[in-house]
Amino acid sequence: MGQYSDKELRITKADLNERNEYKERDIIFDGTVVFEANLGWVKVLGQISAKEFVISEAGSGIKAGEGIEAGWGIEAGEGIKAGWGIEAGGGIEAGEGIKAGLDIEAGEGIEAGEGIKAGEGIISGLEYQLANISAKWISAKERICAGFRQTSEIKGEIRSGELVIGTKVN
Repeated sequence: MGQYSDKELRITKADLNERNEYKERDIIFDGTVVFEANLGWVKVLGQISAKEFVISEAGSGIKAGEGIEAGWGIEAGEGIKAGWGIEAGGGIEAGEGIKAGLDIEAGEGIEAGEGIKAGEGIISGLEYQLANISAKWISAKERICAGFRQTSEIKGEIRSGELVIGTKVN
């Protein structure tokens, strides 16, 4: 049994090339994908998809050329970047920033130590939970929505994007 899940794929330095890229194009796994601590920014040329969680431990960040998707949640000790979208059934949390070329979607909340930037929209709270969005700054090309079933809070400077659903708080 792994530290996070019964089904766990651990990405270690041995799985990376000299450019800190994952040796295969995609990571698609029927469980939890864990990037071990202190790998720095790890790049996956294609997509990262996990039925449970995608986790990068302290000192590791995740970059995907395409999308990052997790059935339950995404958590990174550093940051999360995707050329396409980022989607989690649960929450998305990063010690630094979260950036996607398209949408950022979470069933629960979205939290970043620095900023959240989406090439399209930011959507949080597709389920019944409170779905707060929290960062130093938030930027979306289109709409920002927090909480569809319950009004949720948005904490941080909104640099761009139209706040459609949610309550802005300081």
